Amino acid sequence: MKKRVAILATDGFEESELKSPKEAMENEGFEVDIVSPKSGKIKSWSNGDWSNEYNVDKTLDEVNAQDYNALMLPGGVLNPDKLRINEDAIKFIQAFFKEHKPVAAICHGPWSLINAEVVKGRKMTSYKSIRKDLENAGANWVDKEVVVDQGFVTSRNPDDLPAFNKKLIEEIKEGKHERQHA
Repeated sequence: MKKRVAILATDGFEESELKSPKEAMENEGFEVDIVSPKSGKIKSWSNGDWSNEYNVDKTLDEVNAQDYNALMLPGGVLNPDKLRINEDAIKFIQAFFKEHKPVAAICHGPWSLINAEVVKGRKMTSYKSIRKDLENAGANWVDKEVVVDQGFVTSRNPDDLPAFNKKLIEEIKEGKHERQHA
């Protein structure tokens, strides 16, 4: 059975952190949808400026977590800052944890996870500037290129993408983790 993965993003996502995992997952034969609160196109951020636009495959009001085997959250500063105040995005994220499905986030992506209230007691990493935010929300933050906690994968920045992609694919292939929890 073909695995389906949702990449949740909106304007201001870090281009490499969406493009690289998406290509890696598609190379594994996974079906990958870019899911966003808005339809049409979303604009990426790269090297300190706006970059390419990407087509949104599905909007949040067209999908639910049951449609997918896993969720991936790219970083960028603007992207997770917008998503973390979007109630539909938060509910979508929470549903993956409730269903014990793999979730992966890189760089600033975990910001949205704080608002989804799914980081308390979890071992994870992120971009260094949001370390205190995660610790204050109860996460056990560590400085490693990739951290896996029961189907929950996190990495720090674009330099970590090779390790992040490898673990993301491994966890999706393993499937549900009964101890994956919010």
